[in-house]
Amino acid sequence: MTDTSQTPLVQLKDISISFGGIRAVDHVSLDLYPGEVVGLLGHNGAGKSTLIKILSGAYQKDGGEIWIEGKKVDITSPRDARDYNIETIYQTLALADNLDAASNLFLGRELVTATGFVDDAKMESETAKIMARLNPNFRKLKEPVSALSGGQRQSVAIARAVYFNAKILIMDEPTAALGVHETQMVADLIQELKKQGLGIFLISHDTREMLELCDRVSVMKNGKLVGTERVEDVTEDDILSMIIMGKKPDKAA
Repeated sequence: MTDTSQTPLVQLKDISISFGGIRAVDHVSLDLYPGEVVGLLGHNGAGKSTLIKILSGAYQKDGGEIWIEGKKVDITSPRDARDYNIETIYQTLALADNLDAASNLFLGRELVTATGFVDDAKMESETAKIMARLNPNFRKLKEPVSALSGGQRQSVAIARAVYFNAKILIMDEPTAALGVHETQMVADLIQELKKQGLGIFLISHDTREMLELCDRVSVMKNGKLVGTERVEDVTEDDILSMIIMGKKPDKAA
């Protein structure tokens, strides 16, 4: 259950953006609380990825406000987003296949010794600690990530975000193309992150998965927000109706 007495981690207020006269996001408002997973659903072109790219700093909004932990902020670049402890895990994961888990976790943010050399031992030790916290079964610290399974690669990408103090995590189709076991691994990771108080925006086309992983779901259609519902209040058919018809089911209205 979401504790709405807390200050939201994120408040997106009346967000809009247009491309070439097309309103890709049309006055959308969403919020996200600590320890909560909010799912974003909608057909391709519905506006969900564009909305999240505004939060992640990839796009700049035309109108509206972004509030982080009760303070109005300007996010004009991915660096701004990281400064506000927002990390994004895209479907492609952005991992360097030829490098091991530690090298990927610290890629571009390498730890160095007092004499200025890259501290491989420290990075490996820190990677072992964070992986033990998130995925105790992860053992392949020294293998290139190209040799890892899809779920293990997701573990590395998530560990990278968490190590650098993410409070707000954006996950784009995290279980796409994964098998049943790998999907469960990612689901377990998401539950662990919730326990640690992170807020997660989860983008997916899998309505059944959304009902299992999320606390609330928000549906977009043609750039507009159809509605946001608690998962216990709706069925899979209700969500599909929102996606297809663009209106709330009668019992959730």
